[in-house]
Amino acid sequence: MTTGCWLDGAPVDAAGRSLPLVDPTTGEPAGEVRCASPEQVEAALAGARAARRGWRTTAPGERAAALRAAAASVRDHADVLGDLLVATTGRLVGQARGSAAVAAELLEEAATTGVLDAGRSLAGSSGAIDVVRREPRGTVAVITPWNDPFPAAAGLLAAALVAGNTVVHKPSERSSGPGAAMAALVAAALPPGVLQVVTGDGEVGEVLVADDRVDVVAQVGSTATGRRIGAVTGARGAIALLENGGKDPLLVDAGVDPAWAAAQVAAGAFTNTGQLCTSVERVYLHADVADAVLAELVELARGLVVADPADPDSQLGPLVDERQLAVVAAHVEAARAAGARVLAGGERLDRPGAWYPPTVLVGCTDDMDVMTEETFGPVAAVRVVADWEEGLRLAGSGAYGLAATVLTPDTAHALQAADELEVGTVKVNAVWGGAPGGSADPRRSSGRGRGYGPDLLGELTALKAVHLEPAPPVRR
Repeated sequence: MTTGCWLDGAPVDAAGRSLPLVDPTTGEPAGEVRCASPEQVEAALAGARAARRGWRTTAPGERAAALRAAAASVRDHADVLGDLLVATTGRLVGQARGSAAVAAELLEEAATTGVLDAGRSLAGSSGAIDVVRREPRGTVAVITPWNDPFPAAAGLLAAALVAGNTVVHKPSERSSGPGAAMAALVAAALPPGVLQVVTGDGEVGEVLVADDRVDVVAQVGSTATGRRIGAVTGARGAIALLENGGKDPLLVDAGVDPAWAAAQVAAGAFTNTGQLCTSVERVYLHADVADAVLAELVELARGLVVADPADPDSQLGPLVDERQLAVVAAHVEAARAAGARVLAGGERLDRPGAWYPPTVLVGCTDDMDVMTEETFGPVAAVRVVADWEEGLRLAGSGAYGLAATVLTPDTAHALQAADELEVGTVKVNAVWGGAPGGSADPRRSSGRGRGYGPDLLGELTALKAVHLEPAPPVRR
């Protein structure tokens, strides 16, 4: 395993700028992240370009076998990868190790399904053959986030690689060590140059996005970064696949069990300290059940064990760093100043590190940042609504469109929500879950393109129509 660069089949120490690392649990310095130098980024791009022909002409079965070998390696190292993520971002140890195991599953899934669709035949004339072929697009830059780096990277890497593309991957500088370590395990199972790994921040990412040798940029991360990527790639005719921020709503209908509904809200708002793309960030409670759900939710929030993420008994770890804590605290304070009431939490914990407790706010209004901007912290921001129709209208509003959850015993309401909510994923009666392979398009400020599921392969391949007729015999 290596936490540095991986270039042309070998680990390489990054030789560029240094970025400080801070332990989110203690607030103490924890070393540094070295960025790839400009020369190393150039070498990564050149190496991926040089490897393109050899990889695209490799038999699909051989590409799939390489991904299976990579999946086995990631699975064998899941505990080590998870522990590295705990130390870097403060994620709970069980969740971190499980996240690495999910990455292995995604690699295997792509190895199984990614070689099945090679194109289709067309109904042409009887004396000719007409087909549509799927071909790799070329070189893909994969730029991934810090909060859940293993599955986010594995899904994109696997789809790009099994389709015959070469890849240059840059994990987030906020989880550079874990991200580079997993990517290196994948790269070690592939021919040299097929997967290049570079470390660094936005400065390194800018070079990848702007380079004409990159045909597709696949990014999971902030909306601001996604918009910048979309502008740069659009200007030069490249493709951008973007899964960006969210402000996911959860709507609780009348007639639900209050304890169950509160547990769903808590799971959505507090898992990974609220630092997931599809975390629940705004909650709409039907007036008929609001008081009962809030009472249960406050009890759950106050009872969560907020402790060292390496402790298996801990239920909530720290935020990733002081910068993220400042965003969360600012949203809560602004809401409080504008009239929202804090029923649980609401103040950073008095201990070293980036600790913020599970927080429940009620009386939130649509003009508050905590209801409109991505908070990315353990905050359940609640608005009570008069009826289902008001709640559905509010849940469907806003600048983002990543996912939404509704809790309802009414089948008609469930079907209405699935039809009317303009988001990529609608979840009914379960804030987490879903079958593997689901494809979805994020809407509005949440991005564009199918960033996961079998349809992702379509984004990472180009269609080519081929018409074949026999040449006429030579006249003598």
